[in-house]
Amino acid sequence: MNLVVLTGAGISAESGVPTFRASDGLWEGHRVEEVATPEGFAANQALVQDFYNQRRAFLPKVAPNAAHLALAELAARWEGDFLLVTQNVDDLHDRAHQAITPRDGFELIHMHGELLKARCTCTGKVMDWSDDLEPHHTSPHHPAGVLRPHIVWFGEMPLRMDRISEALDRCDIFLSIGTSGNVYPAAGFVEQARYAGARTVEINLEPTVGRNLFGEHLYGPATEVLPPFLASL
Repeated sequence: MNLVVLTGAGISAESGVPTFRASDGLWEGHRVEEVATPEGFAANQALVQDFYNQRRAFLPKVAPNAAHLALAELAARWEGDFLLVTQNVDDLHDRAHQAITPRDGFELIHMHGELLKARCTCTGKVMDWSDDLEPHHTSPHHPAGVLRPHIVWFGEMPLRMDRISEALDRCDIFLSIGTSGNVYPAAGFVEQARYAGARTVEINLEPTVGRNLFGEHLYGPATEVLPPFLASL
């Protein structure tokens, strides 16, 4: 049995990670165009670097919750292929899976990038990065390059879409956990999984706009409803 799991901001919110986008559409008091687009970075590197520096510095204050750990425990016993795709840029899934060693066949993709990585603007090379990034922080990979957050901004293509699509085409079970289903291409994953004949389950705090696309639904806090559900798989 091949499993694909998509997670969104809801699963990390229960660990105390604030979602970037507020109900008024602002990202921590900033317009999206200012801190989450290539144009914003070109216009004001200091503002953008500071925005993500603050988010990066917050990570040590939070820990994986019961939902993260339940997924890691499932990965440790799942005998088929298991692809975990997260829209989150924190490292909570990474830490959960480091604590519980997965079996062969498990893979984790951060489709929107990672706060703890930086990318060269000239070569695209990615490196681990836990410190602050400063304006015009020079890249070790190219004399004209600077380091930017390894985050997929609006107008940029999410990462490793070919691999994700391949897994969806052959998955037997698709779970969507803690995501609104409003942002494409992730919002279209359930349709691709359904076309492949997969069992589809929405697990969220409340029904989403795409709830009718799922064959099954499970509503409530992920830390409460996810562990017993995964234990039953």
